[in-house]
Amino acid sequence: MSWSTRELADLAGTTVNTVRHYHRLGILEEPDRRYNGYKQYEVRHLVSLLRIRRLAVLGIPLSQLRSATDTARGTPEVLREVDAELQQRIEALNQARAHIAAIIEHQAPADVPAGFESVASRLSESDRSIVHIMTRFYDDEALEDIREMSADESDDTGPDIENLPADADDQTRQALAERVAEIIVKHLVNYPWLRNPAEHMPRGSQIGVETFGNALTELYNDAQLDVLFRANTIAEETMGAMALEGKERITRSPD
Repeated sequence: MSWSTRELADLAGTTVNTVRHYHRLGILEEPDRRYNGYKQYEVRHLVSLLRIRRLAVLGIPLSQLRSATDTARGTPEVLREVDAELQQRIEALNQARAHIAAIIEHQAPADVPAGFESVASRLSESDRSIVHIMTRFYDDEALEDIREMSADESDDTGPDIENLPADADDQTRQALAERVAEIIVKHLVNYPWLRNPAEHMPRGSQIGVETFGNALTELYNDAQLDVLFRANTIAEETMGAMALEGKERITRSPD
């Protein structure tokens, strides 16, 4: 008994194009042709095609199907490799599902950085951009701290910074800078590594600092940058005064 290409494909539950593709790859033997030029597939071709389809369903790459069908000797090793790849894909898909669930639960923008879904409502578009960059430089421990800082409800300066016009007057800038400085001081006290972030930047601090600097320049207007600069200056002065006060207390304390 023999079959045409279409009949063989139907029997194997595949398509004519797939059969022809397998021929081109050399993993399915070409059959003899009839007197009229049409291919004449036999049982051995059907069995070979069914075996190939089975291995393909298991995830074995087409490039390795020929060796897998020629002999069973290398099949276990190939399957172990495929199994490891499938496990990685499953883990990646499960992680993606978890992120999607968090985005839906918190009604966050789809492009919110992973792990920041719960605080997305507190992040402006510029904030999200900065956080995206942070995820490429900071380690997981630092990113968790940054998420906690973003969740700080006592910080209500975000909208004011976001909406600050480039021509804001000096009084407005200074008032906002003082408010921002209070938050910065609070974070510096609670997260001391912020004063030396290099230890949490596996890719290196120099490229990170340069990238953050370029990002801030592009994402914020002159008034916003001025406020951030003033706020950091005030915060550093405050931290310095606090450190000096602490030393004076130690000096005055009785032996």
